[in-house]
Amino acid sequence: MCGIFGVTHSAEASYLTYLGLHALQHRGEEAAGITSSNGKHCIRVVRAGLVDEGMTPDVLKGLAGDFAIGHTRYSTSGGSLERNAQPLMAHNTAMGELAIAHNGNIPGYRKLREAFQKKGALFYTDSDTEVLLVAIVQELQHRLHNGVKSTPELLGECISRALAPIEGAYSLLMLTRDFLVAVRDPWGFRPLALGRLKDSDALASETNAFDLIGAKFERDIKPGEILILPRRGNPRSFFITAKNASAKVGPQPCIFELVYFARPDSSLFGRDAYWARREMGRQLAQEAPVKDADCVVPVPDSATVQALGYAERLKLPLEVGLVRSHYIGRTFIAPHQTIRDFSARLKLNPVRGLLRGKKVVLIDDSIVRGTTSRKIVRLIREVGGAKEIHMRIASPPVKWPCFYGIDMPTKKELIASQRSVEEIQKFLGVDSLKYLSLKGLLQASGGSDGSFCHACFSGQYKIAQKAVRESLNCEALGTRH
Repeated sequence: MCGIFGVTHSAEASYLTYLGLHALQHRGEEAAGITSSNGKHCIRVVRAGLVDEGMTPDVLKGLAGDFAIGHTRYSTSGGSLERNAQPLMAHNTAMGELAIAHNGNIPGYRKLREAFQKKGALFYTDSDTEVLLVAIVQELQHRLHNGVKSTPELLGECISRALAPIEGAYSLLMLTRDFLVAVRDPWGFRPLALGRLKDSDALASETNAFDLIGAKFERDIKPGEILILPRRGNPRSFFITAKNASAKVGPQPCIFELVYFARPDSSLFGRDAYWARREMGRQLAQEAPVKDADCVVPVPDSATVQALGYAERLKLPLEVGLVRSHYIGRTFIAPHQTIRDFSARLKLNPVRGLLRGKKVVLIDDSIVRGTTSRKIVRLIREVGGAKEIHMRIASPPVKWPCFYGIDMPTKKELIASQRSVEEIQKFLGVDSLKYLSLKGLLQASGGSDGSFCHACFSGQYKIAQKAVRESLNCEALGTRH
């Protein structure tokens, strides 16, 4: 999962992009990068770590230009290496320099990479994004030879032809000397929105980034759309005509974005994340009430809104029973096991006077591996002194890995794929455990069974099925794909 942001026609393009990336920091903490264009050439800077760590005032000062795109990285393919940080850039293309920032994932990209290598393409990174970049560059080289002038029409046609055969999730921002381009795959897995700031256009993975810079949300980029924003002239919109096995599958926006990943102050897929999550809590309360409970406690901060809906529906007090420390570093390195055992307490601490002797409903948005949930339950019971803990999860059991842009673990690491609900309840040490049904989740999200991708819950992979099957087979054989 990653965050992407871009802005046009602004003397402060790089600074605005920095702010946009700051708002999207939750989507990726491994690396941050910005590429700017002044109409003559592009300047690229990438740094490992958080936006604030790498994008210093001196760095931003050197990113001159009135067009810019940026990226915050959470790797789903390719290692956590600085060379994989984005935006990636191709030099000396038919359009000069071309930078690309990608949110999503291309299942089976290694085979695509091998096919390009056989044709003589060279790759610098381990990332699936470079496969998309090479595909687009090769199409540009083919169409723009002999000094043919690049136009929005020709650029849109080249991008469409390059991406039409590729199955996968990709929301893209691309930058050249003359154009900023936004692209969303035909299935619309990942969000991408268009905003307006005075005479500038802005693009972002989530609308909360617009709020930070004072831009107004205009609309979502449509599934399959190629929006070209030229330095001179009016925006032009084109569409990808998919030419692959998944061409007839309709839009498949990721429901896990609404469950967990997007910030609650964002709007995506035509829905407010806040109200979707609140309704998830209300649906969960209807499906799995706890009789004679004393209070509802969310796991901070991701489950707070769901817990609000749950408590509201059952007329129970919502309590801040777990206090989160906001001063924990991104990693905790300890030399001895006795010290490492305190890692959960570094982040969360129960309020003893509130929880002691109480029958607590503990709300979380999801359970992936289960190890963190187990530590939290122990804290509430042993340190907080709760009499009973009834855990309620505002989504179905996560049984399948994601191949479309969220870094889900392998199937064998997902606790719900290896154990029954009763076994998970015992592992966590709770008095009861219940999940929101898929039907309830879809209803809360304002959709039907076919209107979202819910493969992580259902195992229904509708895109790139061959590549997904091969990846799952590799997992079963104990190999990495």
